[in-house]
Amino acid sequence: MGKQAENIYLIGLMGAGKTTIGRQLATSLQLPFYDSDKAIEEQTGVDIPTIFEYEGEEGFRIRERNMLQELTQIDGIVLATGGGAILSEENRKALKDNGFIVYLQCSVDKILQRTKRDNQRPLLKTTDPRERIEALFAEREGYYLSCADFTIETSVMQSKAVVQNILNEYNGTH
Repeated sequence: MGKQAENIYLIGLMGAGKTTIGRQLATSLQLPFYDSDKAIEEQTGVDIPTIFEYEGEEGFRIRERNMLQELTQIDGIVLATGGGAILSEENRKALKDNGFIVYLQCSVDKILQRTKRDNQRPLLKTTDPRERIEALFAEREGYYLSCADFTIETSVMQSKAVVQNILNEYNGTH
């Protein structure tokens, strides 16, 4: 059996637009929208920075893996994943097996601009956010590209246009 047409999974770095685009896609397709980070926060009752503080990135990644195993079993959803979700082979497999994966590619400049006032990003609590984003990009880009069924650049395009492009591609392949 091939991929289920119902699910769309969004991958990409923080600030690439996964939540914004995801909500709009879900509305267009009349599907429920899930955000794996939000789901983890709801399940634990604390925010992501708190989980990082008490359990470190490793503890967070375990929670993320469990949550993705759960969410990828639901049919007919749009899911925004955490930026680092694709680091786990198990996560990559769960996403690939259960949905249409869209990589929202975004420039480092644009990500910096979008995240600079956001203090809910534990990985950016650093003296040099640009250097950190460049390092994350270098570490993750290969995974994003290898997982994606479709890649779209979100730095300059309006979100409505991004959504339309994704819908065209998604409808064309299913």
